[in-house]
Amino acid sequence: MSHRVRIIVNGKEEELDVEGRLLLCHLLRDRLDLTGTNIGCDTSQCGSCTVLMEGKAVKSCTVLAVQADGCEVTTIEGLAEADGLHPVQQAFWDHHGLQCGFCTPGMIMTAVEILGRNPEATDAEVRHGLEGNICRCTGYENIVKSVVAAGARGS
Repeated sequence: MSHRVRIIVNGKEEELDVEGRLLLCHLLRDRLDLTGTNIGCDTSQCGSCTVLMEGKAVKSCTVLAVQADGCEVTTIEGLAEADGLHPVQQAFWDHHGLQCGFCTPGMIMTAVEILGRNPEATDAEVRHGLEGNICRCTGYENIVKSVVAAGARGS
């Protein structure tokens, strides 16, 4: 059975027919070609599929597309500003907060929410906020440094 959904993705309104069981991550990747939203585990363990839905970081592998009906969704592709990277993206670049890059979109999207709640988040607060995101490469030190630096810059 098909459902009609309207979602604002990265500032653009999309109206699509979707199956009731379609996950938001698959809608974004397969139907809208927004492949920055990575799928790592399909069980909400890794956080690589994290997007902002109504400004809140959510793991898009746990959200049905029909649940996003009427919502505003921001993916990593929609985060950058016209004149350059978003401050959190720039901080990840400047402070080497990535290695292979697979977890990076989810880490950045989660960091945006963390800093939206508390721009002066401490290392401990950032670590706690990122608990649902797994990185297999970096050891998290530079990720935390990047988020704290972005907050200090006023992202």
